[in-house]
Amino acid sequence: MAGRIFVTGGSGFVGAAVIEELLTRGYPVNALVHSRDIDPAGGRVRSVHGDLFTPAALEEGMRGCVGVIHLVGIIFEKRIERITFERIHYEGTRNVVDAAKRVGIRRYVHMSALGTRSDAVSTYHKTKFRAEEYVRQSGLDWTIFRPSVIHGPKGEFMQMESKWARGKAPPFLFMPYFGGKRAGRLQPVYVRDVARAFVDALEKPATVGEIYPLGGAQIMTWPEMHRTVAQTLTGKPKPVASMPAPVARTLATIGIGRLLGFNKDQVIMSQEDNTCDTAKFRDDFTWEPRGFEDTLKEYAREL
Repeated sequence: MAGRIFVTGGSGFVGAAVIEELLTRGYPVNALVHSRDIDPAGGRVRSVHGDLFTPAALEEGMRGCVGVIHLVGIIFEKRIERITFERIHYEGTRNVVDAAKRVGIRRYVHMSALGTRSDAVSTYHKTKFRAEEYVRQSGLDWTIFRPSVIHGPKGEFMQMESKWARGKAPPFLFMPYFGGKRAGRLQPVYVRDVARAFVDALEKPATVGEIYPLGGAQIMTWPEMHRTVAQTLTGKPKPVASMPAPVARTLATIGIGRLLGFNKDQVIMSQEDNTCDTAKFRDDFTWEPRGFEDTLKEYAREL
């Protein structure tokens, strides 16, 4: 596919990686931004000011484009600011899809999340599923990705891991997780591999109408991941300790969890395996996302 691509969430962690990948392959970009312009060397990114609830900005940003990559999502709600899972994940997606149809763009690539399903327990996954349903019924030429935990040096997840490993954020003395032996496993996927997959999808017509779970080559428990981070970043082990899930949910409900870097939905999701079979992805894309430890070593100095 040749032509300009419209990207939502362009100034975010994943968005920056996707735009870099697009530019590397020669795609000019229109990026939806709140305030700060995206202006890499060469001026091939046009910043469009607005948000998911500004129809005029969405249409302006999409005009002249041949595809849409929708990345915007949240992990923390700010209800006083009307930033909720329902509003951002579902209503925001609906607005982007509708704008694409009005402008006449057919190609659409969507960011969902691993664990998204109709009977999901967490509000996060429930709203992600509603968004997926809207995309699937849109009539667009869509592709949906469901990544596991996305990691990279500029992401909030790894920034928190780094602070815990170095004792610079509460609980300071150890790296926490929830649920002990009942905690789920995870399959972290590197942000650059996620970006590669999104741009590859634009160039692979066979991916239209497909949903791809996306995880790295390494399946880990939370303690294994914490220990890997601590050893890689500091060269020494760091204690890892479990907090009972009911206690963590209570702390999140009364607001203390936010001070420790988690909310109720994150506790709920951490009790499920966040892993996937990547065979379909490997077959259709002919490559496989890399493992957590190897990619962490590549960017450890940036943390």
